[in-house]
Amino acid sequence: MTIVKICGLKDSENAMIAADAGADLIGVVFVEGVRRNVSLLQAEQIVSAFNTRAKVHMPKSVGLFANQSLEFVNMAVDKCQLDYVQLCGEETLDYCIHVEAQVIKQYKVNESSNVQSDRARIIRDLEQICESGCMPLLDRFEYGSLGGTGKTFDWTLIDGISDQIDFMLAGGLTSDNVGLAIKSVAPWGVDVSTGVETDQAKDPTKIIEFINVARGASG
Repeated sequence: MTIVKICGLKDSENAMIAADAGADLIGVVFVEGVRRNVSLLQAEQIVSAFNTRAKVHMPKSVGLFANQSLEFVNMAVDKCQLDYVQLCGEETLDYCIHVEAQVIKQYKVNESSNVQSDRARIIRDLEQICESGCMPLLDRFEYGSLGGTGKTFDWTLIDGISDQIDFMLAGGLTSDNVGLAIKSVAPWGVDVSTGVETDQAKDPTKIIEFINVARGASG
């Protein structure tokens, strides 16, 4: 069964909708200066809401960080009771080892005209991430962006990789293409934020539809 992560939540109401619809992971963003950023207090309230009120399914919490101090990350883990930390910046694998939670490490897929070379590089890099004990999350490379661009990358670059490596897939996923993504590349998990928004705000209908389609595609 493919893991489903709903990311970039800013309020308890939509977090509860995602939890009750069957999301496995709920993500909150601690990166300063981005539109989905939440404070420690907001994140604590969101996580507390689905931990105490989820009716059927208890998701795990994920905090997103980028190029922030290890001290801040671990303080947020403790204060907000985060299950996972997702690192979206230039953090080294040595940094990851000292995070006091399970780590999801973003990997930006940078495409060139040489598919064979790109594929070999991706496999090599993902193996290093996994060997450090982290879960890779594949997103599209976009110059100057930390992620969350709402754009896909060429999935043929990772065709068959899931036979060797567990990874999460992000980048441009919506209810219209997540079923194809799951059937095509069989990721361990799928991650969505922009794809469940309307006018840059989380849309309950889109959240539920995305989860339902992902569940249907993964059996």
